[in-house]
Amino acid sequence: MVWLRNKTVWFLVSWGFFSGCSVEPVPIQYGADYCDFCRMTIVDKRYAAELVNTKGKPYKFDAIECMLRYAAESEQTFQLWLVNTYDKPGQLVDASKAWYLISEQLPSPMRGDINAFSTEKVRDEFHQKYGGDKKTWIDLREAYEVQ
Repeated sequence: MVWLRNKTVWFLVSWGFFSGCSVEPVPIQYGADYCDFCRMTIVDKRYAAELVNTKGKPYKFDAIECMLRYAAESEQTFQLWLVNTYDKPGQLVDASKAWYLISEQLPSPMRGDINAFSTEKVRDEFHQKYGGDKKTWIDLREAYEVQ
């Protein structure tokens, strides 16, 4: 009986340890979740972003610039860097695979005016129409001094 109790305790402890450490995105609840940087309610599906640290804790943002500012001030290591794209709102994608445009004609919630796009072609079409500065993920991380 002691053997069974010890085995059960070991199973529960190990299951809790391994299941609590998954690193995956957590869906943003628009209109309910708050930005972890500026504390505004996240409502615009074109601009939201999310970080997930190495322990699996998600941090949600109402704008890409809030995510970058938060990461620059944080001492944590983040495993997932995710952004919504302007052309496919509400779908979190790997930030390093998106294409960026900073344009005052496309104002973001915190007025950093950073817009992510799913493809270079779509980004270039918006650039032709609205102007602004084309950026890469590396450009943005350097501008916000994110390691």
